[in-house]
Amino acid sequence: MFVNFIRNNKVVAGILAFLRIYIGYQWLTGGYGKITGGSFEASGFMQGAIASASGEHPAVQGWWATFLETFAMPNAELFSFMVMWGELLVGLALILGIFTNFAALMGITMNFAFLFSGTVSTNAQMVLITVFILVAGYNAGRFGLDRWVVPFLKAHNPKQKHKNEAVTV
Repeated sequence: MFVNFIRNNKVVAGILAFLRIYIGYQWLTGGYGKITGGSFEASGFMQGAIASASGEHPAVQGWWATFLETFAMPNAELFSFMVMWGELLVGLALILGIFTNFAALMGITMNFAFLFSGTVSTNAQMVLITVFILVAGYNAGRFGLDRWVVPFLKAHNPKQKHKNEAVTV
């Protein structure tokens, strides 16, 4: 019942638009600052997370520190690029309400990566709000560009056309 309400109610769509734009602004400004700052490098952040995995009360779990050390650190330049541009593009998509579900999914993935790395800040709050956006599905982008993009994509999807065609023998 609650899921149906959050997925179909137009008043909820308005509230979700406000939340979506708020989260989008957070991502957009974070990414823009990293891109225009000219000196963003994720390796320092990753080294701090790896260091936080040791001691009596580690803030980072060992499996995540191992991932960072063996995979992310050797590819720190790629991860820096993905974080900067990922934040900017997720923010832009959420603000415009285009590909809202995909943008929210990518945003929550980044939030969890930051949380796994021991950073709290606003990440937990952003995860909570993003869960509502994801559960709402199309309704979260109803007052955005998804209002036109989603029906257009559905109408031009070859699989959807075949599903709707009658089978004649």
